[in-house]
Amino acid sequence: MIETPAFLDTQRPETVPDLVVSHGITPFHLANRPVRGRLVRLGKLADIMLMRHDIPDCGRQLAGEALSLVAGLSAGLKFKGSFSLQIKGDGPISMLVADCTDSGELRFYLRASGELEQAPAKALLGDGYFAFTIDQGAHTERHQGIVALEGENLADMAMHYFNTSEQHQCWMRLYCEKTADGWQAGALLLEKIAEEGGIARKDAEGAGTGTDGAIDEDSWETACILGNTLTSAEPFDPTLSATTLIERLFGTQDVLIDRPRAVSLGCRCSRARLASVLATFPDDDLDHMAEDGQITMNCEFCNVGFSFDRAEIAR
Repeated sequence: MIETPAFLDTQRPETVPDLVVSHGITPFHLANRPVRGRLVRLGKLADIMLMRHDIPDCGRQLAGEALSLVAGLSAGLKFKGSFSLQIKGDGPISMLVADCTDSGELRFYLRASGELEQAPAKALLGDGYFAFTIDQGAHTERHQGIVALEGENLADMAMHYFNTSEQHQCWMRLYCEKTADGWQAGALLLEKIAEEGGIARKDAEGAGTGTDGAIDEDSWETACILGNTLTSAEPFDPTLSATTLIERLFGTQDVLIDRPRAVSLGCRCSRARLASVLATFPDDDLDHMAEDGQITMNCEFCNVGFSFDRAEIAR
């Protein structure tokens, strides 16, 4: 059998365990109110992904929050593509990248240096930039927005982004902690829907009350207040279903729950991609990388190793 050359091999090793959380994202909206939201619960997937990387616990906590954030935001994609978060700063965590595809495939990469201790996200990241990128695939132009890092935690940084770059009102809480059952991560995201002319209301006699936006603003503020009653323990309580939790929070607001979406560990690395990277190195560097005629490269996102024959790269 003739082996496929590395530069043509688009396959990648299977990631073990291959876990899919079928109800990882639960979208919902409030009837006749300009509010929609998503409850994210990564379940066992959080522990699997975070423990694949040799990073300190404070880095895992930040990465778990980032994964929950992009998972919730990706649920709004109406096309084949991905939603990515990239943070670059001058703190001990100098780089954090997380993205999720429209089908719920998650991955992340975190670069840290030195001894890290538990601290707020701002102290870990320092000064730098916060960017979101929407990628619709090849032959399309990516949409990217970049703002300065502002806020003490990741949720505040994301809300600052939407307020300044997109002029879009969002409210969110991100959760990640190490429990007796391993790492757990989740999020509650709310966004105000911009509807032209507002949403008409009727009084007790059936007369219209107008669409001056005041009622819409009251509905949005009420939803945020209710969302803020969610405790840090509730997203990780296995006895509470997503439906029960959402109805507990927003049941008085005519909440309508949509079909849940799955999340999984998904990386887009392949032998072909890494072979193309190796092909850019000079021969002397390739010789230095090789051990017993083999060059091994690890994907920074999924930590899967790929082995290449030195002679194969030379060809």
